[in-house]
Formats: sequence, structure tokens, C-alpha cells
Amino acid sequence: MQNWSDADLMQLVMQKHRPALEELYDRYIKLVYSFALKSTQDEQHARSIVQAVFTRLWTSESGYSAEKGQFVNWLITITRNITIDHLRREKRNQRFVPVSPDKWEHIPDHPANNPADVLSRKLIREQMEQAYKYLSQSQIELIQSLYWEGYSLTEIAQMRNEPLGTIKSRLHQTLKILRHHLIPEMEG
Repeated sequence: MQNWSDADLMQLVMQKHRPALEELYDRYIKLVYSFALKSTQDEQHARSIVQAVFTRLWTSESGYSAEKGQFVNWLITITRNITIDHLRREKRNQRFVPVSPDKWEHIPDHPANNPADVLSRKLIREQMEQAYKYLSQSQIELIQSLYWEGYSLTEIAQMRNEPLGTIKSRLHQTLKILRHHLIPEMEG
């Protein structure tokens, strides 16, 4: 396979021929890794990007077209796009601090708040903790990713390798459960 062109190897990859992907990996790992490392300045992030790039080659349905240019340029474009997505996600993650339900009672209240506001927030936190008991682990993780970590539904579906419809349905069910267990408490 070492004598095969990149386009021929990519055609085999589209047919899920693993040795073809391995050959492309051997040919381009250094290029993809060095691009990712230069962009992120972090070895661990660069490794994650390399994995994502070659996973994209394996799972891509459209693939490479020789008529549109050289394979190496196409591969660098994929690497660049994945790197940009990765950097944006990292930047977004730095803005959000995940708070797990067991830490809610330790969230500091602003000193200027009046006692009624403090008590109200404490009651809401307690009700949320109680409502979380009715959620599955995947529902809790979905709420965590969406509301506390700032991921979009599409990003969550990609991270979990699940269809977007499944994620939307899980969110709908999760919110329905939370609404059912929170609204009666708040109205009473």
C-alpha cells in the first residue's frame, strides 16, 4: 500500500479498509501533529486533535475529491477546522465553571443580597438537588454539559457519538422531569 496514491487510499478508507487508514496515518501523522501542536501549544490537545482528524477521515461520508485539489491541502483544512473548533471549545470551557449538585449549597451569595433572596436561592438549590434524584446519570451529564459547560446540543451529540435527535429527546424528557418535580414545590 505504500506505493498507492493518497486518493486511492482515501477511496479504500471510505470503504472502511483499515490498512488504508493506517497508511495515511503513517504518512501524515507528523504533519497533522505539528500543525495541531503549533496551534494549541499543548501536547495533550495536539494528540486529541490528531485523533479527531483521523477519526473524521474514517467516518467522513463525503471524502476527498482529487478534482478539488491535493490531498495534503484537504487534510490540513480538516486539521485546521478541528483545531479551531477545539480552541473555541477550550476558550468556552474556561468561561464556565461546572458546579455539581453536591456543591450548590457552597455557592457564595453576594453580600449585598437581602436575607429573603438568600433564603429563596437556598430553597431553589435544595429543590434542584431533590429533583436531580429523579434523573438518570446521562440526563444529569446532559444538563451539566448544556447549561453549565456551554456546549450546544450538536456538540454534545458529537462528543457522545449519539444522534442529535436522541440528545434533543433526552433533554425534553429531562426538562419535563425537572418541571414536574420543581413546579409543584415552587407553587406550594
